[in-house]
Amino acid sequence: MENSEIISGIKNKEHTLIVIAGATASGKTDLAIQLALQFQTEIISADARQFYREMNIGTAKPTASQLHKVNHHFIDSLSIHDDYSAGKFRDDALLLLNNLFSKHKIVVMVGGSGLFIRAVLNGFDDIPEVSVEVKEKVKNIYEEKGIIGLQEHLKESDIDYYNEVDLQNPYRLMRALEICISSGQPFSSFRKGTKTQNNYNVNYFVLDVEKQELYNRINNRVDDMMKAGLLEEATSLFEFRNLNALNTVGYKELFEHFDGKLSLETAIEKIKQHTRNYAKRQLTWYRKESEAQWKTAEEIITFNKI
Repeated sequence: MENSEIISGIKNKEHTLIVIAGATASGKTDLAIQLALQFQTEIISADARQFYREMNIGTAKPTASQLHKVNHHFIDSLSIHDDYSAGKFRDDALLLLNNLFSKHKIVVMVGGSGLFIRAVLNGFDDIPEVSVEVKEKVKNIYEEKGIIGLQEHLKESDIDYYNEVDLQNPYRLMRALEICISSGQPFSSFRKGTKTQNNYNVNYFVLDVEKQELYNRINNRVDDMMKAGLLEEATSLFEFRNLNALNTVGYKELFEHFDGKLSLETAIEKIKQHTRNYAKRQLTWYRKESEAQWKTAEEIITFNKI
């Protein structure tokens, strides 16, 4: 297909950001590389887990061959010891986009971190500061009542965020509760963002994959990860298990195996189950993104004909 065929679907503005989002294992990486090669451009990764250079197999990073084909930005840009946020990503990504648009008419952004994509496209409302006292209060809830206590408090304070957050991630639950308590408002009310007036066109696509097909891909990919050495990778990272970056599906289940709480077989099944749950939450998020167009990979390639 000629570049002009897809460019014909671009409206008015000189530069275009093509966003490829979707659930884990939906085929985002392959599609993004195909588009980047076609337009002779570069890729911005919006998959927060792939930013960490110590986490490779469990985050399904592009292979060395794929990275060699197309220049990717943000992959391996951080250590698991670094603090990073969607707001910081927005600042860094916008600076990068200005640079890339000086060389390319089209840039591709790809990833499954919906909040990071929204940060770039829409920005954030100002989130209130949290006092030391509030942080201690939330910390005490966790210490006294565990993750169940955090979940119950969040459900009462912000049902919208409760329905989309990873309920097994105490760091995210605590952060949301801190904002709820400090502001007296739901955390989700600060995450809508004010639409940024970008000086470039945005084509925002969510890869549409049939549910059972997606779940089969997830199960097969977990098996492939284990064959590729995920157990050994998790072993090498076990001493850092309390870092926020490692509170991630694929690692935390194996950490429980190392603790003797799960057999290896059960841990692998838990990884599959939790990954399917994560995919479901991702899709719930994208359904709320009014600008996103749900299409198959083939439809995205040929969107100019629609």
